[in-house]
Amino acid sequence: MNYELLIIFENNQVFSGALTYAREYAMRTQARVTFLMLVAMSFSSRDFMGAKRSALQKIEAMAGKVLAELTETFIQKGIETGSALRIGDPSQELLKFLADRPSFQAIVWGSGEDLPTACKKSGKHWLCNLAENLECPLLTVTRRSKK
Repeated sequence: MNYELLIIFENNQVFSGALTYAREYAMRTQARVTFLMLVAMSFSSRDFMGAKRSALQKIEAMAGKVLAELTETFIQKGIETGSALRIGDPSQELLKFLADRPSFQAIVWGSGEDLPTACKKSGKHWLCNLAENLECPLLTVTRRSKK
C-alpha cells in the first residue's frame, strides 16, 4: 500500500513541530507527502480585477517560496513530495482538493498547535467543521507540557 500524507498550511503559517512530526511519520511509513497551502481570499463582483490580480501574484510568489523551502527539506531526507496552492474559501478549496485525488492515510495540520483548542472551545475554525467528515484522521501536533 502506498501511504499518502497531506500537510495543510493556512495563510503561509508554518508550525515547525508539525513539520518535524510529519517528516518522521513519512520516513517511518515511507509515505509520499503533499503540502497544501490554503490562502483565504474572497472574490466578489465588486472587487477591482487589477487589485485582485496583484494580490494573487503576491500570494503566489510568497507561497511558492515557502512551499519550495518545505519541499527541499523533505527531499533531502529522501521523501517524495508534491505541493499545491489553493486560494479562496479554505474549506471549499480543501474539499475540492481532496475530491480530485485518491484518499490520504492522514492529514497533518501544519499551521500551529492551537487547532484542537479552537475546536474544543468554539468550533469556529473552518477545519473543525470538516474534521468529522474527512476520510482519514486529522492529526495535530502540540508541545509536550512540562511536568
